Amino acid sequence: MMERFNVSRWAVGHPALVSFMMACLFLAGGYGFFHLGRAEDPAFTLKNMVASAQWPGASAQQMQQQVAAVLEQRLRDVEAIDSLSTYCVAASCVTQIFLRDDERKERVPVIWQQVRNKLSDLGPDLPSGVALAANDDYADVYGYVFALTGGENADLIKKAEDLKKLFQTVHGVGKVQVSGEIPQQITVEIDPQQSAARGITLDQLARALRNQSALASGGSVDFTTTVPLRVSGVLDGVRAVAETPVAGPSGFVRVGDIAQVSRGYASPAPALIRYNGKPAVVIAVAMAEGADGMTLGKTLRTAAATLTLPAGMVLAQVEDQSSVIREAVNTFLIKFVVALSVVLLVAFVSLGWRAGIIVACSVPLTLAGVSLLMGMAHIGLDRISLGALILSLGLLVDDAIISIEAMVVQLEHGRSREDAASFAWSHTAFPMLTGTVLTVISFLPVGLAHSTTGEYAGEIFWVSGAALLLSWGVAVVFIPFLGVHLLPPPKPVRMAYEPFSTILLRLVLGTSLRYKAVVAGGTCVLLVAACVGFLFVDQQFFPQSDRPEVMVDVAMPPGTALAETGKTVALLEKHLSGQSSLRHMQAHIGDGAPRFYLPYAPATPSAAHATLLLVAQDLKARETLIHQVETVSLPPGVHLHVQRLSLGPTADFPVQYRIIGPDPEKLRSVAQEIDKILRKTKGAVGVQADWGNRTPSLTFEADPARLVHFQTDRASVAAQLQAALTGADGGDVPDGPHHRPVVVRAIQSVRSDPGQWMTLPVATGAAVVPLSQLGNMWVSTDYPILWQRNGVLCMTVQSAVAADVQPATVVQRAASAMQALSKTLPAGYRIETGGDVELSSTADSAIFAFLPLTGGLILLVLMVQLQSFSRSLLVLFSAPLGLVGMVGGLLLTGAPFGFVALLGLIALAGMIMRNTILLVDQIQFNHSNAMPLHEAVIDATITRARPVCLTAVAAILAFIPLSFNVFWGPMAIVMIGGLAGGTVLTLVAVPAFYALLFDRAGSPAQEAEGSAHV
Repeated sequence: MMERFNVSRWAVGHPALVSFMMACLFLAGGYGFFHLGRAEDPAFTLKNMVASAQWPGASAQQMQQQVAAVLEQRLRDVEAIDSLSTYCVAASCVTQIFLRDDERKERVPVIWQQVRNKLSDLGPDLPSGVALAANDDYADVYGYVFALTGGENADLIKKAEDLKKLFQTVHGVGKVQVSGEIPQQITVEIDPQQSAARGITLDQLARALRNQSALASGGSVDFTTTVPLRVSGVLDGVRAVAETPVAGPSGFVRVGDIAQVSRGYASPAPALIRYNGKPAVVIAVAMAEGADGMTLGKTLRTAAATLTLPAGMVLAQVEDQSSVIREAVNTFLIKFVVALSVVLLVAFVSLGWRAGIIVACSVPLTLAGVSLLMGMAHIGLDRISLGALILSLGLLVDDAIISIEAMVVQLEHGRSREDAASFAWSHTAFPMLTGTVLTVISFLPVGLAHSTTGEYAGEIFWVSGAALLLSWGVAVVFIPFLGVHLLPPPKPVRMAYEPFSTILLRLVLGTSLRYKAVVAGGTCVLLVAACVGFLFVDQQFFPQSDRPEVMVDVAMPPGTALAETGKTVALLEKHLSGQSSLRHMQAHIGDGAPRFYLPYAPATPSAAHATLLLVAQDLKARETLIHQVETVSLPPGVHLHVQRLSLGPTADFPVQYRIIGPDPEKLRSVAQEIDKILRKTKGAVGVQADWGNRTPSLTFEADPARLVHFQTDRASVAAQLQAALTGADGGDVPDGPHHRPVVVRAIQSVRSDPGQWMTLPVATGAAVVPLSQLGNMWVSTDYPILWQRNGVLCMTVQSAVAADVQPATVVQRAASAMQALSKTLPAGYRIETGGDVELSSTADSAIFAFLPLTGGLILLVLMVQLQSFSRSLLVLFSAPLGLVGMVGGLLLTGAPFGFVALLGLIALAGMIMRNTILLVDQIQFNHSNAMPLHEAVIDATITRARPVCLTAVAAILAFIPLSFNVFWGPMAIVMIGGLAGGTVLTLVAVPAFYALLFDRAGSPAQEAEGSAHV
């Protein structure tokens, strides 16, 4: 078939059609590239949901035992759930539901619906008064964030809503979220003692307001038309509430006569936002799927400039994802130009300027085809796809160099242009295709890995695979065509002379084959040494981002009020204000910041927690800013978690140890031991536990006999206390498009003084009596927050890491102490390692699961090409040859080995196997043509040495600029070191292994006789 139809000769024979195809590919690919969607990161499915339960009046222990336990038990019936992590505080609990990391993203919405169905069926099994809610809307990335300051919260919200409507009309906008609203309400504050003297209770007052504010229909009358009958008198403002009559024992009184009615903001507010220390409202915009993030950023800024703001109100942009995307695209273009220049230089020096131009043309031709395929597959330009393209730049020239180098050699031997072009197909096309397919298959585990990390990085397989396969097509169709028209005229046959490099290589190969056992053994020793050296390489999951943001989580003691949390944040703001390293800062008190960056996970709402988003001037200033944050003097019990953003899926704390067992006091004891270990471990910073210490709590113990005597019950007493201290629902009043709630409660002096609570009047069936007549108040201490994991109490000790330390290094340093502590634990208790180490293990396992399939496919492809099991195994076992240079490069530069470096190792193995298969195929070809084995090995190695070295040098030089990139740097170092060492071993060690395996005659003098039996 190869002789009957030669694609390269066909391309040469149809110049008009091939020229037209090249022009169309250039134009269509260029158009497609500039119309691809642009984003910072590829989307990945967040496989977690939050289910929350509210039960007013319950303690944290009651929530844990009577609500969380039941909820988790029911949810464990959903098979796809991997773990359930629940924390309980007074009156509420939150369950974080995590699916198995290998769950397919297409099934996630179906699973969440199953969870919702379970929650809706749970009602009869829960105590009366428990309300459930679920939320899985976490995946949207609000990469464009604006802050409004300089006005009252109500005015800011009004302008923010106007801006939201404006943004929603912009093409490419997905969702728009407004945060920072402090709800407005009408408050009716009353002195319980005075109202009791008038015979009016808070509950009676609230009921009267609810009845007055409720809308009710008076029916309708059907004449010739239907005429509705409305009942007027609905409350419509503060004055109407104050004028509302309430029936008492001595007649009707106005609400305003016995209570103070005012309109204001809810106190305490659910959450607060400040920008540069000023109260703010945040408008966050998420980009629609497939939109162009660079264009969207400019369009949003233009739209925002059209909004008219009142005097003193300022709109500032906090986050602009378009600038990050622009930098990434520009980086790609710079790397593209550098890589192209490197290829030109290598080709010019080694093959001549004409051959260099031909090789250089293969790059844009291949990328044009890749951009078309990306458009059809709905893959845009983002961190991963751009990285895959940059990675491909170091690989896709290999086939072009091999093809054009084969033509140059044939022309040097006097072949015609057409014969030289057809040689690219008949002698190199299929070994090249086999090598290309091997490299593509090497990336298969990344593309098929069923994990969040695999989904995040999966574009590596599809984009690189498309680039490599297209580069092969370009090498066998367009390169021969261009070679016929651009290479110099064929040279006449003349006596060939060997350059010094060839003489030197022949000498090295002769020595290698003479001492083949020593060379093979030495190579094995080098590989063993590389494996030992790998133990000293720092391990990493994903590298830290090169973005200037610093996230500061402020953890107050659990149970802290929002106002106290705000005061602590104010200390940080005051300390950082005016610092030259700070561009601007945004504080979210009681809630997390919007997900402005995909790998960032916002904190769950809590009055005892705040998040500061600090934007530094640059990366150097970022480190200065972190140091400034860590030197702030804060009140005792306040913990700061300072973190740089990560360039991939990550845990909120990189180092985590979970202590699981039944007794809270034992968990606390073990947590203290782990705390001591981590504080002594070099590299661990900001060590803290997630439970906090015991805090005081008040309990009113009602006397059952007294309740019966006064003809009341515990629920009625609790409701009246709730009304006095927190507030009772008095309905709502209309306010434009909103409805403002009416809250009836005791005056501030009563609410803030526990000494007066026992004198609060309580209405009973017999009389109005002081609370002291119904029971006693006593103080106890409880854990304000309880965590459990999969139904068992769980306390987590967690920490951040120093700037120059990897989480895996901290875990390794603490490993011996942790193992010793684990051995002392009683039955029923255990310690689990979480954080980035756990995530990395999960991601690696998802990839390793496909290694048997990958190995089988590689062996199948090798068998198809080589038709020899032993030769196929030789090629397969050549894959680790890059380890020697890789480990040396990582140790020399101090770069860590992580998930991204693993991708480089996979690509490296594919490239080395491709070079090996070309070499083995040539040896097999020579030997099958009656050439003695040693001569066949030497001749094949010399023949393949130039294209192997050229492709290696081109790839190494192309990867050098990438080695300075934060995300792709470790991968580039793996490729540079691995290719340098692997290329040398391929040209020296592989021939020795081949001779050792197949030289059955035993000496060069007997080769001719022995070769007949191979």
